[in-house]
Amino acid sequence: MRNASWESYALVGCVTMRASILCLSVPLAITSGVLGRPASRQPAEKCETPLIRREWCVSVDGKQDFISAVKCLQSRPGNTSDTFSGVKSRYDDFLALHITKTDYVHWVGHFLPWHRYYLWKFEQALRKECSYGGSLPYWGWAQDSDNETSILKSPIFHPDTGFGGNGPYIEDVSYFPEEWQTGIDIPGRSGGGCIADGPFAGSNISMGPGNHTEYNPHCLRRDMSPWLMTQSLNKSTVEFILNSTDYFELDHRIEGLELGLSGISIHVGGHLGIGGKIGEMSNTYSSPADPIFWLHHCAIDRLWDTWQRKDWQKRKVDIGGPDTQWAYPYDYYGELPYENVTLDFVMNFGKVAPEVKIREVMDIHDAPFCIAYTS
Repeated sequence: MRNASWESYALVGCVTMRASILCLSVPLAITSGVLGRPASRQPAEKCETPLIRREWCVSVDGKQDFISAVKCLQSRPGNTSDTFSGVKSRYDDFLALHITKTDYVHWVGHFLPWHRYYLWKFEQALRKECSYGGSLPYWGWAQDSDNETSILKSPIFHPDTGFGGNGPYIEDVSYFPEEWQTGIDIPGRSGGGCIADGPFAGSNISMGPGNHTEYNPHCLRRDMSPWLMTQSLNKSTVEFILNSTDYFELDHRIEGLELGLSGISIHVGGHLGIGGKIGEMSNTYSSPADPIFWLHHCAIDRLWDTWQRKDWQKRKVDIGGPDTQWAYPYDYYGELPYENVTLDFVMNFGKVAPEVKIREVMDIHDAPFCIAYTS
C-alpha cells in the first residue's frame, strides 16, 4: 500500500459517485437545556448539559488554560512507551497513535468518524488528567482567510495568546530528509525553521517526522504559506463542502477531489498552509505534534456536524466511502479492491481506546460525547 502524503486534493467540480453515497473563548462553558436532537441510543446516558466547543478568536478568556493543559499532557508519563520507544509523555501516546494509524484513517470513508473519536479522547485526557475545565477549541479559518494579511494576524498565531507563528525562512530545503518534505512545491512558503515564538517555541517533538515511532527529538517547524491558506480555507470552500448531497460527497470534498496543487481543499489546506514544505503540520503521520492540529481538526469535525444538522433525520445515519486507503474515489494511483464502510464498521484506536463502531460516533450531541459547537 502506498504511504499517505499531503500531495493535495481538489476543490473542483463534483464527480459522479459509484457508491451510495467540511480563537478559544471561555473555558468552554457547560450550558443547560437539552439540544434539539433525537433520543439517545442509551436513555440512561442521555446528554442534558452539553460541553460547548468554541472558536479560538471569540475571547481571550480560557486560552492560557488550554495551552497549559496541553503542556501538562506533554509533561506526564506516557502509557504506551512499552510499545513505542519514542513515547515520552501522555501527549506522545496520541502522536504515536496517529503515526501508526495514518495509512488506515486517511482517504477512506471513516476519516471523519475516526478523527471525531480521536479528538474526544484527547479532550478527555486534558480534562481528566490535567484539570482542564474546558473543551477543545476550533479554528474558524474562514473568518481569517479574506487575504494574506488577515490570515497572518489571526489570533491563532499570536505569540502570547495563541500558538506562535512561523519559523525563520529557509529558501533551500532540499537537503532535509525526503520524508520530511511535502511531495509538492508550496507557493508562498515563508518559513521552514524552528518556530521562534509562542508557548511551544524551544520544545522538542519526540517522534517523526514521518512513519517512525522511535525516539527522535527535534524542534517544531512551521513553513507557512498565507497564499495557500487564503485559497483553501475560505468561505467559498466551506460553502462548497456544506452543499454536499450525501456523506460520500462530503468526505470527498473535505479530503479533495484530485491530486495536485489545484486540488487542495480544507483538510490538506490547513495542514500545508501552516506546514508548507517541511513543517510538522505538513507531515501526514506526525502532524499532531503541532498543537494547532487539534484546532484544525476540531473545525473539520464541526463542519461535519453542521452538515449533519442541516438534514438530521437523514444524515444521522448517512455514511459511506472506501474501507481501504487510495481506493475509489481516491484511486489516484489505480483501482484497488474495497468495500463501503457502514455504521457497523469497527474503528481501531490501538492502546489509547477500545474499538468503536462508526454508529457510536455519529451524534456528537449524544453520549459518550455530550458536546455542541457554537455557530
